Amino acid sequence: MPAAPAVVLLSGGLDSATALALAGERGFVCHALSVDYGQRHVAELEAARRVARAARVAQHRVMRVELAGIGGSALTDTALAVPEGPTTGIPITYVPARNTIMLSLALAWAEVLEAQDIFIGVNVLDSSGYPDCRPEFIAAFGTLAALATRAGVQGRPCTIHAPLIELSKAGIIRAGTRLGVDYSQTVSCYQADDAGRACGRCDACRLRRSGFIEAGLPDPTRYR
Repeated sequence: MPAAPAVVLLSGGLDSATALALAGERGFVCHALSVDYGQRHVAELEAARRVARAARVAQHRVMRVELAGIGGSALTDTALAVPEGPTTGIPITYVPARNTIMLSLALAWAEVLEAQDIFIGVNVLDSSGYPDCRPEFIAAFGTLAALATRAGVQGRPCTIHAPLIELSKAGIIRAGTRLGVDYSQTVSCYQADDAGRACGRCDACRLRRSGFIEAGLPDPTRYR
């Protein structure tokens, strides 16, 4: 029996690269989907292309959604500063409805591919408080997927896999390292430069760096 297809959301960051590797380990034929949503830099999209090539995915698509026109986030509005220290509540780096939109695109492509599995690298422990990284959100989207698609109402609902959701950053890094993920090819920084070099100060950089320290592994991140 041929391996089943799966759509994997691939941002180019550490978490999504690990989710892709885990999907491959489970035997899925991976179709990687990246979204150009008007983020501050294109370095993470270039990283996604590198990761997809290294993983030898069946295909890799980059879709364009203009979230910069909506604004409301420091990741899409350059007039808003990316925080470089501790924050309270949901930080300004939260992009309104981003994961809902990305999962919707993945769901549409999955239906065309006749895939019943979608992977996303969200993580509740290191999510900076983002509401769309919680298990409740993933479960709710799975319910929506079963109701909103032809495949779902015909009895072939799509399963949303979030294999990293309760792992620490160190646990994610250990899992990816076991599977041969080259984290030097990934970009996690909220304000990386055009060469993909990290600032070392934003929340994403701090979480990434502490994850490598806790995992007891060298940090391959290129810093400015």
